Amino acid sequence: MAAQCVTKVELNISCDNLLDTDVGSKSDPLCVLFLNTSGQQWYEVERTERIKNCLNPKFSKTFIIDYYFEVVQKLKFGIYDIDNKTIELSDDDFLGECECTLGQIVSSKKLTRPLVLKNGRPAGRGSITISAEEIKDNRVVLFEMEARKLDNKDLFGKSDPYLEFHKQTSDGNWLMVHRTEVIKNNLNPAWRPFKISLNSLCYGDMDKTIKVECYDYDNDGSHDLIGTFQTTMTKLKEASRNSPIEFECINEKKRQKKKSYKNSGVISVKQCEITVECTFLDYIMGGCQLNFTVGVDFTGSNGDPRSPDSLHYISPNGVNEYLTAIWSVGLVVQDYDADKMFPAFGFGAQIPPQWQVSHEFPLNFNPSNPYCNGIQGIIEAYRACLPQIKLYGPTNFSPIINHVARFAAAATQQQTASQYFVLLIITDGVITDLDQTRQAIVNAAKLPMSIIIIGVGGADFSAMEFLDGDGGSLRSPSGEVAIRDIVQFVPFRQFQNKEENKRRSEAQRGCKWLAQMCMMGWVVAVQELETVRVP
Repeated sequence: MAAQCVTKVELNISCDNLLDTDVGSKSDPLCVLFLNTSGQQWYEVERTERIKNCLNPKFSKTFIIDYYFEVVQKLKFGIYDIDNKTIELSDDDFLGECECTLGQIVSSKKLTRPLVLKNGRPAGRGSITISAEEIKDNRVVLFEMEARKLDNKDLFGKSDPYLEFHKQTSDGNWLMVHRTEVIKNNLNPAWRPFKISLNSLCYGDMDKTIKVECYDYDNDGSHDLIGTFQTTMTKLKEASRNSPIEFECINEKKRQKKKSYKNSGVISVKQCEITVECTFLDYIMGGCQLNFTVGVDFTGSNGDPRSPDSLHYISPNGVNEYLTAIWSVGLVVQDYDADKMFPAFGFGAQIPPQWQVSHEFPLNFNPSNPYCNGIQGIIEAYRACLPQIKLYGPTNFSPIINHVARFAAAATQQQTASQYFVLLIITDGVITDLDQTRQAIVNAAKLPMSIIIIGVGGADFSAMEFLDGDGGSLRSPSGEVAIRDIVQFVPFRQFQNKEENKRRSEAQRGCKWLAQMCMMGWVVAVQELETVRVP
């Protein structure tokens, strides 16, 4: 009998006395959460933000996990010093880790453990503290905030302000729950809109005190406090664009020293709106339909499919990385597609009969009906297509993204049940039409659509990581910012078991976890689109 989910738990992470692995500065730590589902293999679940030049980080990004009372859920928290832009952790300095169970965290509510290195020795005096809270409601608060006339803390230039939100725990201590982005060189900043769960912000208590601190960011980690104020959600929710609420930003040390002190600036809340975030099941049971499309890279860099060195080479046991990725992600997605008829396309190959290069040809060579019957149908179309085409190039993504976007745009005009579109692109390397792809993604971000990119092989995937614009960083060539992050990129081999003597099922289990993570990204995207609200 399947285990029943008892509740959702939010984990807040902080560390103390981390190892300093940088010369001339401090470590730039990031926390990675791993889950052990098989008893042997650890799978990465999520990462916090990176905090620069800090040996005592308090991460604002939290981990939310389903808690099963009757299951031993093994967790591992790895701390890494991130000094490059690659996704591979092997490139970064390891600062220590902690293994425990979710039950241990939940039972103690706040668990502090020493960090250890791979050999089991202590990671200096480093420690990690994990705080757990049950999520009892799914309300979130949407904020728009700005400030004016902030104190200038820099000798050369202006302050680089950011905000931190803190809630008060039952023992009277303050716990940081959110950190905005830094606005460089600006005493009148306007931060990007952001959201915080109501539970994280104030335990759902509208009259619980909330503390907001404004800091001037410094590269060496010695951030200067500009000022602070305290309020409640009861007060904050009165804010609107027509009637913003303002708070004086007070620095107590300055006020005590200067009799003429008034404030260190004014923080303005332009919008504070409470909304309900529906779950994945809420949308599916409410009639939202999922449309799944596959795009396969057939460029020459994959190698001759007849050669065992090719990524398209089908091994004697009938698989390759492309087939495994299609099967693993598709098995999860297909359960939420009503008719299980999936359009599947190839790109970057010369196709018969004219042998012209195409970047959106149907795998079944039927332009009027590119649909395949289930994931098995995609697999069969791929196998039949491979001997009939010539791998060529270049690697262009924009045609197939625009293809799916046209259907997503058309769906928003219909008055039928809500629809959402997921495009899975499997590729081996460097993208050629990066500017056109950036524009296509920015345009698609306005539609009910997400893109999963799986990188196979060992090529340079830095462009793919760039397209996965976490934090709203992706822009079109003209500078337009994507209104949401719709791209999820993961290198396939990160989820494969690297020991060749292990059974292939272990790699597939890793891919299954990858697929679930991609679905979680889809849920977030769905929640942010009015076009797919449950009727």
